[in-house]
Amino acid sequence: MPRTLVFAPYFQWVPQGGAWPNSGSYKLNMSDPGAMGAIMQFAPLVLIFVLFYFLMIRPQQKRMKAHQAMLQALKRGDEVVLSNGMVGKVTRVEENEAMVDIAQGVSVRVVRSMIAEVRNRTAIAANDKG
Repeated sequence: MPRTLVFAPYFQWVPQGGAWPNSGSYKLNMSDPGAMGAIMQFAPLVLIFVLFYFLMIRPQQKRMKAHQAMLQALKRGDEVVLSNGMVGKVTRVEENEAMVDIAQGVSVRVVRSMIAEVRNRTAIAANDKG
């Protein structure tokens, strides 16, 4: 009579008719702490990391790249919004700083990374320091 495996409802493989002779126990018990148990313990952590990557890390990286591209394209005459909420017009662009007129006769020197938004773009060359 050929021996067949029967699947028990509590996740164990046992031979039909008892244990196989001269072979020991052939049980696959999913409740035993083994390789499958370790994988199942780390699966939620991996899932959480994947969710964090797609919901938080990746969009932030895209936003950061877009902000860097905006700062690289900054030129004289652009109307900008600073990170503190002030609105002004760029009068001079340097490597790491920009001069912004926030009122008539009032110019402030700001770090380029503190420019939050460029509202109106003009057609003046990007490296024009005039």
